[in-house]
Amino acid sequence: MSLFSKLFGGSGGGAAKPAEAVEYQGCKIFPEPIAEGGQHRIAARIEKEIDGETKSHYLIRADTLMDAEAAVEASVSKAKVLIDQQGDRIFD
Repeated sequence: MSLFSKLFGGSGGGAAKPAEAVEYQGCKIFPEPIAEGGQHRIAARIEKEIDGETKSHYLIRADTLMDAEAAVEASVSKAKVLIDQQGDRIFD
């Protein structure tokens, strides 16, 4: 099975329990850790409305954590760092 199949809903992986969106610097961060072999891969969807259009960026990291709640917190934290570093360029 390909890596993308595992990351985006193929058998053997899938999203962990959905968490609430977090507002940060005009963006909405949707933490979406990916359950994988008893661990949770750090992942999040970042959205922002730009010129009347909702833009999205998907953050997927190699990092995995055992605890689902810790993965949610880490996903939000990594997304905030990306927003701080890249700003609106992440939506290009």
